[in-house]
Amino acid sequence: MSQNDGNSDGPQGGGNKYSKRTRKSSGRGQRDLTVKVKTARGRRSSSTRWLQRQLNDPYVQRAQAEGFRGRAAYKIMELDDKYRFLVNGARVVDLGCAPGGWAQVAVPRINALGEKSGKRVGTYLGVDLQEVEPLAGARFEQLDFMDEDADQVVRDWLGGKADVVMSDMAASSSGHKQTDHLRIISLCEAAAYFAFDVLDEGGTFVAKVLAGGAEGELQKLLKTKFNKVMNVKPPSSRSDSSEKFVVAMDYKG
Repeated sequence: MSQNDGNSDGPQGGGNKYSKRTRKSSGRGQRDLTVKVKTARGRRSSSTRWLQRQLNDPYVQRAQAEGFRGRAAYKIMELDDKYRFLVNGARVVDLGCAPGGWAQVAVPRINALGEKSGKRVGTYLGVDLQEVEPLAGARFEQLDFMDEDADQVVRDWLGGKADVVMSDMAASSSGHKQTDHLRIISLCEAAAYFAFDVLDEGGTFVAKVLAGGAEGELQKLLKTKFNKVMNVKPPSSRSDSSEKFVVAMDYKG
């Protein structure tokens, strides 16, 4: 299962399980240009279309200019701007955290470095199957969150329960829309059950899903555990993508 820079609609094919990959854009900055990519021998047309879209994506260009590890950083930024769950002192678990774009947003917002004088200091823990480039204020660990004892391991690392569990994970694209939808819903449900085991009362769960019909059962599950459950499509999520995020708040415990 892989993630394509926090996007569910990258070219077909796999990658490292639960991870996001950062792709480099054209480096042409903000010039009003449309980059066209010729189909190279051996490259599938779907890959060519994806690459051309990446090269012309303003969020990809903005991420490069602002030093983020991927455009997905803007999604968690926009979600937190609206729902305010990344607060000073929060203990955050980020599932499938590679390459670390969400960490770059979370660390300053929860005051993980203690730079806000007089404010509570938060804790950020990112887990992934692959190694993640270090980031000041973040702790990255290689772990499969589906392991039987993963919840206890995470609570030990945090020194207690979490205030936020968030996930931008997506299964590798199969090229079949409904299959991909069912895979990501299954992955999201697994993340939700993990969150039930590690969240403190009043906590928040944020996860990516793909629209397609099966998300109704996920909604029912979350409503039994949280007092507020919302479906949101942040502005930085591509308009032609079925991607959206579920934000479940006020965990009942």
